[in-house]
Amino acid sequence: MPTAYDSDLTSLQWELLEPLIPAAKPGGRPRTTDMLSVLNAIFYLIVTGCQWRQLPHDFPCWSTVYSYFRMWRDDGTWGHINEHLRMQVRVSEDRHPSPSAAICDAQSVKVGNPRCHSIGFDCGKSVKGRKRHVLVDTLGLVLMVMVTAANISDQRGAKILLWKARRQGASLGRLVRIWADAGYQGQAFMLWVMDRFRYVLEVIKRSDNLAGFQVVPKRWMVERTFGWLLWSRRLNKDYEVLTRTAEALVYLAMIRLMVRRLAAEY
Repeated sequence: MPTAYDSDLTSLQWELLEPLIPAAKPGGRPRTTDMLSVLNAIFYLIVTGCQWRQLPHDFPCWSTVYSYFRMWRDDGTWGHINEHLRMQVRVSEDRHPSPSAAICDAQSVKVGNPRCHSIGFDCGKSVKGRKRHVLVDTLGLVLMVMVTAANISDQRGAKILLWKARRQGASLGRLVRIWADAGYQGQAFMLWVMDRFRYVLEVIKRSDNLAGFQVVPKRWMVERTFGWLLWSRRLNKDYEVLTRTAEALVYLAMIRLMVRRLAAEY
């Protein structure tokens, strides 16, 4: 399969993704749009950071690409594909498909669109924008993401994030331990997590005796995930009007990373 852009899917990567793409709805005109071209256009946008209207003309019309992205955002398709690929990656790494431990953290990013909803100021990071609350497994793969205004505290965001994660059901049925940084410390919050979900929340603090950069056990896994996300220029800032669109793009960045990893193993 000829590749026009570095962000395009290879034939092997498409073989992994094609069964996960929703079939056309019954009735009406048959689907004529090439789904591979739609996904290549979406990945091009994420990697390069361009606007929807600025997609190259060798892709399907930008409005067609966006309509598929929006439809699959609203029906949860991107989250489902992320979940399916995550389990495949875990199995390929000789892990159980469902993790027993996770790491929770938040990343504040500036917004690049004045029309964005839900904007706040994170006093701790001195960032006016939004905050990405993520829950990742020990491989750094995203289990759940939620985007809020940056002024939402880490603990408040984590409460909503954990409720969303609980609704995933069997895919996170083995989860028993969560590691976090000092932003989640406090006996009241730890007891809340234990009472509601039966999760053990363990706070891992950075040592005050060491100067400069140091790798903090367990927490480096989620920091690596944030680094992965910033490989995609569209995620360097938050340009999305709606927070659910920003969440979908995080899942898509991880989908691209995981499908490339799985294809490299064949």
